[in-house]
Amino acid sequence: MILDITERKKAEEAVQHKSIELANAYEATLEGWSNALELRERETAGHSKRVVELTLQICRMLGLPEHELTHIQRGALLHDIGKMGIPDNILLKPGPLSSDEWVIMRQHPLYAYQLLSRIPFLQPALDIPYAHHERWDGSGYPRGLKGEEIPLSARIFAVVDVWDALISDRPYRPAWAKNAAFNYLKENSGKLFDPQIVAAFEKIYQDQENSSSFK
Repeated sequence: MILDITERKKAEEAVQHKSIELANAYEATLEGWSNALELRERETAGHSKRVVELTLQICRMLGLPEHELTHIQRGALLHDIGKMGIPDNILLKPGPLSSDEWVIMRQHPLYAYQLLSRIPFLQPALDIPYAHHERWDGSGYPRGLKGEEIPLSARIFAVVDVWDALISDRPYRPAWAKNAAFNYLKENSGKLFDPQIVAAFEKIYQDQENSSSFK
C-alpha cells in the first residue's frame, strides 16, 4: 500500500512537471510570435512588453481578478498578430495609407480572430486582438461596437496602445511629447475611449510622469 501511494505521488509530480513545462513552452511561443511581428513591422523596440505591463497595471488598479490577467496578458502580447496577414507594401509603407489600403489594414483584427479562435487555450485571450480598435462612440472597427459592448480588456488596451503609439517614433512621424499624448487621451475621453479607463490611466500618469521609466 505504501509503495502504491509513493508511485502515485511520483506520477502526479511527473504530470505536474510536464504541465509546467508545457505552459512555459506555450508562453515562449507567444513571445516568439510577438517578437517576429515586431521584427517584420520594424516596430519600436519593446512595444509589446510596454503595453502588456501597462495594461496589467490598469487591470489591477480596477480590481480585475488575478485569474483573468493571464488571458489579458496573452491578448495584449498578441494584439497585432493579425497584421501577419497584411501585405508588406501596406504594413511597411513609410507614409499615410490610402483609403483602399486602410480597408485592407482594418482587416487585421479579423485575421487575428480567425487565427486565434482555432487554438483552444487562446480563445479566452481573443478580446484584445479582436476588439482593441473598437471605439467608445462606435466609430472603431471591425464590428463598430460602442460603449460597454466593447470587452473591458479591449477598452483598457485601447488607451494603452494609443498612448504607446503616440509617444513612439514611427516611420511616418516623430514621437509626440508625453503631455501632448496625454492631452489627446483626455480630449477623447467619452468619445474614443472609456472615461473610466482614461481616469485610471490619468492616475498612473500623474503618479509617474516624472519617472523616466514611464513609457
